[in-house]
Amino acid sequence: MSLPQLLLRIYPRKQQYLLTKAKPRCSQLMLLLWLIPVLAVSFFFGYRHIKSYIVEPEAIFVLGGAEERESFAADFAHHHPELDIWVSSGSPEWYTQKIFAKAGILQERLHIDHRAVDTVTNFTTLVDDLKAEGIDSVYLVTSDNHMRRARVIGEIVFGSRGIILKPLPVDSGRSPEPIEKCFRDGVRAILWLTTGHTGATFKNN
Repeated sequence: MSLPQLLLRIYPRKQQYLLTKAKPRCSQLMLLLWLIPVLAVSFFFGYRHIKSYIVEPEAIFVLGGAEERESFAADFAHHHPELDIWVSSGSPEWYTQKIFAKAGILQERLHIDHRAVDTVTNFTTLVDDLKAEGIDSVYLVTSDNHMRRARVIGEIVFGSRGIILKPLPVDSGRSPEPIEKCFRDGVRAILWLTTGHTGATFKNN
């Protein structure tokens, strides 16, 4: 009989103690490895959420897709003449111009871009243009049922350039979108952040 086997026979309680103590330590380590990224993400979003209440936005960012969003933004811009308006896709350009002109918005305040094909590309196509203009914070205008998904994407895409979002939800009368869409487009936003591709072929809406 070898010496290690002899020692384990002499100290069977010690053997059991070592085996039972190893598992909890391993579990605690795994839990810690999971908690670190979760806490980091929570801190990031919490910090940006608080900052959105402190910072005074420098522009209005409108996600196209519903006429009521543009009408709401036009009325809001009328009462905030110091802010330029950036509209991503949505209505035909002539119709968008008509909505804002009716609200008394000067043409030079209005920036219309039709490169986006879905919510993720609403953000990715204009983030660098906004940053180039020196804009570090925006009012985010979209439908209330769409706001959760828009904020998830926006916090990742705009957050990567240090642009703060302040949500201005527009009443739609519709139920919130499924959480699965938030998860899917959040992954797409991270994909864009890491590879430069948006994954727009996954699903366009």
